[in-house]
Amino acid sequence: MSAHVSTVAGTLESNDILITISGSAGGSAGGSANSVSLSSIVINQFGPAIRAVIDQCLEKSGLSGVEVTVQDKGALECTIKARMETAIARYKEKCHA
Repeated sequence: MSAHVSTVAGTLESNDILITISGSAGGSAGGSANSVSLSSIVINQFGPAIRAVIDQCLEKSGLSGVEVTVQDKGALECTIKARMETAIARYKEKCHA
C-alpha cells in the first residue's frame, strides 16, 4: 500500500498562484495520466496558456498519475513555472524520503 503524498507551493495573494500536487508515493512514475484542475481570475484570457505551462512542467518532470490543483490569482508565466518546479521538487522529495 502506497502512502498518499501532497505538496503545496505558492500563495493565494494577488499576482501569485497556489499549486497542490497529490498522489501516491509509489505512483510518481509510470503510465497513468495526470489530472489538472485549474481555476483562475483570468481564465477567459489566459486559461489555455496557463494550462500549457503546467502541462510542460509536468511533462519535463516525468511525473504521472498525479492530481494537480491550480488556483491562479493573475500570476505571470515565470511565477507559474517557479511554483510548479517547487511543487514538483517537494513532491519528488516526499516520495523518495
